[in-house]
Amino acid sequence: MLKACRLDVIAFKPGNVSLCSPGHGMQAADFLASARIAVPWLCAEQLGIGQRMERAMVATMAAVGCNTNLGIVVLLAPLAAASERRAPLREALAEVLAALTVSDAAACFAAIRAAQPAGLGTVEEGDVHAPVTHDLRAAMALAAGRDSVARQYGSVFNDVFEHGVPLLRELRARWHSLAWATTACYLDHLARWPDSHVARKHDSTRARALQASAREVAKAMKACENPRSLAVRLTAFDRELKTRGINPGTSADLTVASVAALLLLERSS
Repeated sequence: MLKACRLDVIAFKPGNVSLCSPGHGMQAADFLASARIAVPWLCAEQLGIGQRMERAMVATMAAVGCNTNLGIVVLLAPLAAASERRAPLREALAEVLAALTVSDAAACFAAIRAAQPAGLGTVEEGDVHAPVTHDLRAAMALAAGRDSVARQYGSVFNDVFEHGVPLLRELRARWHSLAWATTACYLDHLARWPDSHVARKHDSTRARALQASAREVAKAMKACENPRSLAVRLTAFDRELKTRGINPGTSADLTVASVAALLLLERSS
């Protein structure tokens, strides 16, 4: 878990904060500190899934004072719990998701309120500020059409296991670098779906335009033999996004979950 979170900033992901490129008022040190603080809570076997999220998020906000990892926390908590079971990882994850409760939803909503994510807004059903009436998986189903993190709960993390993990394996084998494979995985997630964070903070039109731009970069990245040959293009894309205040945070969250799933699968094999 910690290695996956560290790769979130070791890997260069255009529009996101990395070791060589701060942005959006945040530094790589904020993300590294958040990982050190959040991961022990995410892996706390004595706690329920929602409690893990809430403790991790409250501790993060107390330490760094900004939302560096809400989507990561929401994705990694069930993955961590699944890794504690004897069953194969995705089978165990399905069991974890099926067992989520109303209490898990209440704690998850508390984590979201603590993070104060940009562009959250309000909705008629399943609003995080309203009394909780659904279990966490059902609550996520209500948000699945507008949020790619929520969508994973209904599909047993389909974008992670069917797209992210195979691509990471393929490109790490080709390039002998998990960091560069992580960059490509991020671009693939960004190209596959309009980024939810961008859609919330800006609008769906801008999110779709970003998706279209990312498709060309992702295509070039997956086709190349040496990812360093795209360094100038990636740097220019990063500069463009940060100048416009665009932070594709949901695509980054899915990337961290993909790396975490890959590492957990390899640990259990």
